Amino acid sequence: MTDPKEAKQLIVAIQGYQGTPLVKAALRLSPLLFCRPGELRHMEWAEVNWNERRIELPASRMKIGEPLIIPLSNQALKILEELYPHTGSGKYIFPFSRGLSRPMSDNAVRTALRTLGYDNEAMTPHGFRAMARTILDEVLGYRVEYIEQQLGHAVKDANARAYNRPMHLDQRTEMMQA
Repeated sequence: MTDPKEAKQLIVAIQGYQGTPLVKAALRLSPLLFCRPGELRHMEWAEVNWNERRIELPASRMKIGEPLIIPLSNQALKILEELYPHTGSGKYIFPFSRGLSRPMSDNAVRTALRTLGYDNEAMTPHGFRAMARTILDEVLGYRVEYIEQQLGHAVKDANARAYNRPMHLDQRTEMMQA
């Protein structure tokens, strides 16, 4: 789903989702963080840097083996603050419903999307990444380098320097708020 009008309808539908608070929070964060679904499910409270307003994912959990900084928009920060009293005493931000020792099921967000009427052809948990990539580039006009860095893709900047996760952090922070 890359059309802004359809994306808006999806966001409105997400706000009205009536599932569990944990799944609703994961669903609401998906378009705000646009990380890979597995990265979202495995996020740990220890990775939230409240002072810097960002999530710092370690290289060991990233597809390309490089750490990823996810600046938190005001909306994303609020969702995490609301969730903290419920799951903050455990390791995972999104623990499994039947035990805190492992992360949420990989089908939780997918099932929530199905409940909202979005089948696999319309939207998947991974689809939030394509949505963000397209809208940030084609509608909001952000530089592709910023978007690709935020998506955790292995890219080089315009000067062909080696890839560096904190690169363009101020610009990516602004982009994430937009």
